[in-house]
Amino acid sequence: MAESEYVRVEIGLDGGQILSTLVTTASADALERELNAGAAGAFALTLEAQEGSILLVLSRVLYAKRFAREGRVGFGN
Repeated sequence: MAESEYVRVEIGLDGGQILSTLVTTASADALERELNAGAAGAFALTLEAQEGSILLVLSRVLYAKRFAREGRVGFGN
């Protein structure tokens, strides 16, 4: 999968933990869709991250932030 197909998300969990990871754009879209569905949505969601799959229990999510693009250090083309 091309690097440009990943987007950084930050997910705040009940208990104070924060998960910051690169996920596929499809996973980020699914996360937003399920969180907007609220109680009518799914119980859990599998995110396809750059480092592997993450099973997320949606009732434990307090917030989710989707970054516009990944920042880069160095010179661009």
